[in-house]
Amino acid sequence: MYLIRRLLSWRIANPVLSGLCRSFLWMLLGAFVLSLLLWGSGLSEEDLAMYTYIVHGIAAAFGGLAAGRRASRKGWYQGCLTGAFYAIIILLVGFLALDSPFSGSDLLWILAASAIGALGGMFGVNLQKN
Repeated sequence: MYLIRRLLSWRIANPVLSGLCRSFLWMLLGAFVLSLLLWGSGLSEEDLAMYTYIVHGIAAAFGGLAAGRRASRKGWYQGCLTGAFYAIIILLVGFLALDSPFSGSDLLWILAASAIGALGGMFGVNLQKN
């Protein structure tokens, strides 16, 4: 029984990598909800710009929270790194898949995601189990 439990439960030890996985899970959930909102209502894709920023902000916050919980100290630092890496990966995917060019507002978006992740990391380090 112990072998089965050990094989089926995997745990990521690195706080930033754990936070990134949690961020992408929240982004997946948010994208699913937004697609249901598009399908079920009369909204167009152009109306969803603000909602996508909200989904990315929530994903960065929960990623920072997970990174802060995994870290023993400096949750703000781990959360900030998680938010920055999350934003960079999202921008790289947009650049490679959609051929969208980089602009000055992208740097502002990276800084905002870092700040949101740092805030989540501050809360997360205080939520860890002692």
